[in-house]
Amino acid sequence: MRTAPSRRALRPLVALTAASLLLAACSTADPEPAATTAAGSGADTFPVTIENTFGETTIEAEPTRVATVNWGNHDVPIALGIVPVGFAKASYGDDDTDGVLPWTYEGLEALDATGDALPVLFDETAGIPFEAVNNTEPDVVLAAYSGLTEEDWTTLSQIAPTVSYPEAAWGTNWKDMALVDGRALGREAEAQELVDDVLAQIDDALAERPDVEGKTFAYTYLAPDDPSTIGVYTPLDARVQLVEDLGMTVAPSVVELAGDTDQFFVDLSAEQADVLSDVDVLITYGDESTLAAMQADPLLSKIPAVARGSVAVVPDGVPLASATSGPTILSVPWALDAYLDLFQAAAERVG
Repeated sequence: MRTAPSRRALRPLVALTAASLLLAACSTADPEPAATTAAGSGADTFPVTIENTFGETTIEAEPTRVATVNWGNHDVPIALGIVPVGFAKASYGDDDTDGVLPWTYEGLEALDATGDALPVLFDETAGIPFEAVNNTEPDVVLAAYSGLTEEDWTTLSQIAPTVSYPEAAWGTNWKDMALVDGRALGREAEAQELVDDVLAQIDDALAERPDVEGKTFAYTYLAPDDPSTIGVYTPLDARVQLVEDLGMTVAPSVVELAGDTDQFFVDLSAEQADVLSDVDVLITYGDESTLAAMQADPLLSKIPAVARGSVAVVPDGVPLASATSGPTILSVPWALDAYLDLFQAAAERVG
């Protein structure tokens, strides 16, 4: 088993607007993207102490300058009506190359925080740019969904109280990300309301796609130039947990493959592809040629789901893939219909 690679290495629609998830109050314009902008402030809940993998983080007072690092954490304050001072520049699925994914941009638009007011975007291509984070002068750094090392956390904590992941790298699902980051902002109750709203949207969407619920699945990644290895995301991974929220069940074979690993990804030799015989729907990244290529492969075609065509191919490198690979409180409703349509089409072939 290899150690978990970076999220970039494993990059693999009727869109509801991100603004629909924002709290009712409006923001006030500010030339610096720094201020808390929504009603429901939880100033009286501080100080707040949050336990994470590396220790405790205590936030003494309600933050007004919120920075986030790694994937998607910025969507939580935005959904709660807070404009971050800075967050990670999008590098996967950014179809217009502006560094901001569409559901995030919609949320910022609702807070009048685009154009010249756009927050600082941290370029994390070579790792977290600590100096750039420091320059935004944050009161708190949010990273409940992240792959921080202890060294990263310690360095960031010298800049501002830093909220890391509760249990495992890249293992915080979209719901817990919202609640943990929301608690750090003194807005856990508001975050829970947003989570409940998205769950209600999921229930409504599933009612329109009756073949999805109850199907077993495996979430995979196949390198286009090397079909000899099947990358399988474990139940720890946030994208897998999202599919469970969408009514499907991790196949027992995947649970067995994952064992007690604390990694979000394991490798399976294509020679052992038939191990996945209990998979109803196989999910993978690719394009319109992916399924045909899998069915033509002498090893991959041994997977029953591949043979019968019950494969949900998530288009690689586009916003939909990003929205569901690192799901957030804003990206889930944005992608919901298109994502479930892929699953419904694959589930209909199960028989």
